[in-house]
Amino acid sequence: MAKSGNKNGGNGSVKCSFCGKEPSYTDILVPSPLGDAYICSECVDQIEGLLKDYFSGEDAKGKPASKGAKKNVAEDAGEKTEIPTPRQICDFLNQYVIGQDDAKKYLSVAVYNHYKRLSQTRDDVDIEKSNIIMVGPTGTGKTLLAKTIARQLDVPFAIVDATVLTEAGYVGEDIESLLVRLLQAADYDVAKAERGIVFIDEIDKIARKGDNPSITRDVSGEGVQQGLLKLLEGSIVNVPPNGGRKHPEQKMIAVDTKNILFICGGAFDGIERKIAHRLNTHVVGFTGRAERSKIDSDNYLKYIAPQDLKSFGLIPEIIGRLPVLVHLDPLDREALLKVLTEPKNAIIRQYEKLFAMDGVKLTFTPETLEFIVDKAIEYKLGARGLRTIVETIMIDPMYETPSEKVDELVITKEFAEEKIKKAYIG
Repeated sequence: MAKSGNKNGGNGSVKCSFCGKEPSYTDILVPSPLGDAYICSECVDQIEGLLKDYFSGEDAKGKPASKGAKKNVAEDAGEKTEIPTPRQICDFLNQYVIGQDDAKKYLSVAVYNHYKRLSQTRDDVDIEKSNIIMVGPTGTGKTLLAKTIARQLDVPFAIVDATVLTEAGYVGEDIESLLVRLLQAADYDVAKAERGIVFIDEIDKIARKGDNPSITRDVSGEGVQQGLLKLLEGSIVNVPPNGGRKHPEQKMIAVDTKNILFICGGAFDGIERKIAHRLNTHVVGFTGRAERSKIDSDNYLKYIAPQDLKSFGLIPEIIGRLPVLVHLDPLDREALLKVLTEPKNAIIRQYEKLFAMDGVKLTFTPETLEFIVDKAIEYKLGARGLRTIVETIMIDPMYETPSEKVDELVITKEFAEEKIKKAYIG
């Protein structure tokens, strides 16, 4: 074994054959018995970790390595794979998402039916897909629901943003770029991509800007909605794999969107006023006051209907291609407190993990957690506001703790109030 120096007396003749480290930069160099080759201790540790992951059935990213291969073999052999039931899908969502029981139920049924459509044999009855549109305030879990479903699915899944889309021929991304992301998720396997699911976020940002005639075209609003119609309904679309404008000479890939499930989500900020206006117009006569008292004025979204989406700016054609309309409730104080601590990837658990990597035990007092929730409600940012507040409180401890010898750190309410006051005063 070699620790320092070199074999022939020249600088650099002894070094790790894998990473190139010299003896002065590693603990030990192990020579090969078959030739003039060495391996350092760090490379040995990495190889040991890779072997453990391989034999335990996981790849380098912690994902099952053998499951996908077995599934592909089963599919090639014509075997039917077990379809997770809606209850099983919902139970998986419950591990990561707090509340939103109605949205979880709709998504679970939609995904379950999507699996069944993919396994449908030719018959007189052709099962059509039920695309979904989710409406809810910011920070209520629309994108989190989509990302969590992506963890469980064996079909390609892509999350795309509608805000970058423009009508064909204008600066921005074409409608077909939605399918480019899905192709990338399927490793450009067209057959797999045609069985995938696409989540279109910020769908409300492509609403029609207004009914008034204008000399300029609505290239990022109604024009995008009209371009989405053929994708949502189901048709064969020619997709440029590398972007149509940058590489016009490339060969197009034909993708059939008939079996692709589309899930749309948006905050639709301000749609509550349109819902309230519609509800009030139906209340006439002496019973009007009693009828109005039955309406929950704190959560108008529970009464949302397709005509409200039309009033907001979605064209009727696209509303008809999104038949399943589900709302997400705003998170109350109890739900926000659970978001902080209960999910597998809860915010508090993430910070505890960060400090544990430095050998520090991090603890938040119950009063501190309640203070964080109260501030999140005050700022009206939903679950995203929790992360902002915790980050503001923890910035100084995260800066100072790695340089100090601390075994335990307790975050009190007084400390949190001081940091918030310092950050937002004035």
